[in-house]
Amino acid sequence: MQTFTDDYFMKQALAEARLAAAEDEAPVGAVIVCGDRIIARAHNQTERLNDPTAHAEMLAITSATGGLGAKYLPDCRLYVTIEPCVMCAGAIGWAQLAGVIYGAPDEKRGYTRLAPCALHPKTEVRSGVMEPECAGLMKDFFKQKR
Repeated sequence: MQTFTDDYFMKQALAEARLAAAEDEAPVGAVIVCGDRIIARAHNQTERLNDPTAHAEMLAITSATGGLGAKYLPDCRLYVTIEPCVMCAGAIGWAQLAGVIYGAPDEKRGYTRLAPCALHPKTEVRSGVMEPECAGLMKDFFKQKR
């Protein structure tokens, strides 16, 4: 049986982030994993859907709960390229995800600065997974915008 690493799943989230960038969306990607199986993938679609709530995390949670037919995800982990915002952290908390693993911090809008208690108390958090790659993708995208 193959065991997958945090880097493996973050690479999958980065692939989603690259899809977002190719669609001229902020390059944030997410995957939700149960066991060692990806059950949901998403990337930002706020421009495409004209919806400020269409963040990668929100779309991945909706896909995962729909796929499992459950409103809670206590056996699942979210891998996301950038630290979740307050809105996404609230949704992660309500979904009761077991873990959140993110790449780069979001010093302006990240939940750890603005709402550090937003996640479910049992949710384990790991940060800095493939941080240079995750941060670089975001910096390059916004450098092209300016």
